[in-house]
Order: sequence, then structure tokens, then C-alpha cells
Amino acid sequence: MKHLITFILLLVCINTLAQRYKKIHFRSVLIDTHNDIPSTAIEKGVSFDEDTRTKTHSDLNRMLQGGVDAQLFSIWCDGNKVNPYQWANREMDTVLAWTNRNPYKMMLALTANDMMKASRQNKLGVAFGVEGGHMIENDLNKLDSLYKKGARYMTLTWNNSTDWATSAQDETTKGDSLKHKGLTDFGKTVVHKMNELGMLVDLSHVGEQTFWDAIRTSTKPVLVSHSCVYALCPHRRNLKDDQIKAIGENGGVIHLNFYSGFVDPEFEKRSDAFTAKHKSEMDSLLKVNPEPYFMQVFLFEKYPDEVKALRPPLSMLMDHLDYIVKMIGVDHVGIGSDFDGVNSLPQQLDDVTCYPVITKELLKRGYSKKDVRKILGGNFLRLLRENEVRQ
Repeated sequence: MKHLITFILLLVCINTLAQRYKKIHFRSVLIDTHNDIPSTAIEKGVSFDEDTRTKTHSDLNRMLQGGVDAQLFSIWCDGNKVNPYQWANREMDTVLAWTNRNPYKMMLALTANDMMKASRQNKLGVAFGVEGGHMIENDLNKLDSLYKKGARYMTLTWNNSTDWATSAQDETTKGDSLKHKGLTDFGKTVVHKMNELGMLVDLSHVGEQTFWDAIRTSTKPVLVSHSCVYALCPHRRNLKDDQIKAIGENGGVIHLNFYSGFVDPEFEKRSDAFTAKHKSEMDSLLKVNPEPYFMQVFLFEKYPDEVKALRPPLSMLMDHLDYIVKMIGVDHVGIGSDFDGVNSLPQQLDDVTCYPVITKELLKRGYSKKDVRKILGGNFLRLLRENEVRQ
């Protein structure tokens, strides 16, 4: 009898915890600063307002199910794409069409107050982040146009450098062969223009010299839309300790990327072993598409059981969050998943319905309800307000 009572009490405690984290999660304002569904939907020929569970990480109903209140949709194209500004407009028009077709579920939300309004109305707030300065084609008028259309941040570079800013990839791999490192005078003008517009300066993807030039140039707190901690996973896309401290001093916010390769330092080894195992198939695929990443994505989708074993535990992602909080405080961290832009995610984060497990893990680690709300979206709202231009 005693054992039965103990078992019942245990079940009650488990159920209470489950109800508590879900209640906190869905009463918080959740804002994800990076999701690549616009380019992925175009590539795969699907629409965000359809059920795409077998094809993508994201669709409208699943995003609402996961408790997302506002999404900064990533506007991206490869650095070699001809007419990247035109491509940016195509992706933005696609998202705006989704929004217009679903007025009871989506709304344009270009200010912090708009995002709060979307949350109160149980709609998905829509804004854009331009992933790569190459998409403005060295033209401040095009930057202005993208802002007016709904872009609320721009990542100064993607993996490719621009004429005015160098990327982490190029600063790391090309070194002294680069014509310049960091921001040129025009690059600093771009940052000033973004400050003037109220457009967040995003320092994910940029090289270290560009990072330091930009954070010294910006007159407003900066954004890191989707990066992790270099000390825990030494990848060029992650932030070193001095960069993290500088973000804290600047008043900026670092939004954590869920990609396994930025979370777990051993992931690339396991991934390389997987690729080596399927080398002959990979070589055949490369004859069709010479881009290794996209061919690896194809193989990952073909062998899901093998790929599942490559994924790091959720705890490793949360360790990155803890690291940042211990270094610069809970006011400087948020969520920038990179759903639909990566081919591997930590365990338990299968798609956009899984955000509640983040809240559950935060509570297990001792974060208060107030802290959880800051991490899920409050910190981004503060950052956006501090960048907005007072009318």
C-alpha cells in the first residue's frame, strides 16, 4: 500500500511539472530570430500554410502549436546568386503572400508592440531578417527598401564576404589573401544607416575583425541572430569569450543556434564518418550537384536511423545558454533556432512543435519564470525597442 501511495504521489508530481512548464511556455512571448523556411519552401516547392511535416521543420500550424508568437523569417540566397536583391524580394513576397492568405493566423509585426499584439491575438507575428549584406548589392537605397518591406535586421555577411565586410569563413580560410579584413568605410556607412533606420545589426556569420569594427561603429545594441559558444564548440561561426563579453557591454543579445555542428564539438567527426561510409553514393551525387552540403542533406534524409545517432543531447545546447548567462547575464540570450536551415538538430528538437522542451529544461536548471520569459522573447523585444526610431 505504501509503495502504491508513493507511486501515485510521484505521478502527481510529474503531471504538475508538465502542466507548469507548458503553462509558463504558452503564457510567454516566444520569438525566434532565425528560420530558413522561405528559401526551403521555394526550393522544395511547398507552402508554409500547408502541412509539410514530412518535408520541413516548419509550417504555420506546427509553429503555432509550438507556441511561437513572432518569427523573424530568414531572407537568404547563396553568395554566388545573380541578382540577390531580386531574390530577397521574391522570398519576402512569398512570406507576405502566406500572411495575406491567413489573416486569422498571421500578421505583419514590425515593431515590439506589434509582436506583443500578435501574441495577444494568438497570431504569428511576421518580420524578416536579411541573411547576408550581399543582398543589398552595395546600394543603401536597396537597404532602405528592404527595411520598409519588413526587414528588421541584416546579417552583415553570410559565409561569403562582401566588398565592404569580411565573413568568418573567409577570414578563417583565406587569411592574408583577402583584399581587406573587417569593415571598409562603406561598411561603416551601412552600419550607421541601419542604426538610423532602426534596423538591427546582426553579427552572426561575420569574421572577428568585422565583429569588432561593427560593434565599435554601431551606436545601438547589436544582435547575434543564430550563433553559439566557441569555448564549448570551437567552430568559426561561434563566439569567443571576449566577443560574448563585448555583446554584454553593448547591451546586445545572443540568440542560440540549434545546429548540431555548432553545439557539439564531436558532431563533425561523427558526420564525417557517416559521409565516409556512404562515399560512393556521395561521389555519384556530387556529379549531379557539386555542393557537398546539399548532397549530405540528401543522404541525411535517406538514412534517418543512422542520422539519429549523430545528434547531440539537448543538454549540450542548454550548456551553451548557461555559459552565456554565467558570463554576461540572463538579459543577453535568446532563441535563434535555424530550423529549415540545418540538417541536424539536438535530440528532442525535431521541429518547431518542440520549443516547449526548451522551457522545460530551463525550469529544470533552476531558471525563474521571469528569466524564462526573458530568454524566450523578452530580451529580443527589449533589443528591438532600443533600436526602434522614435517617431
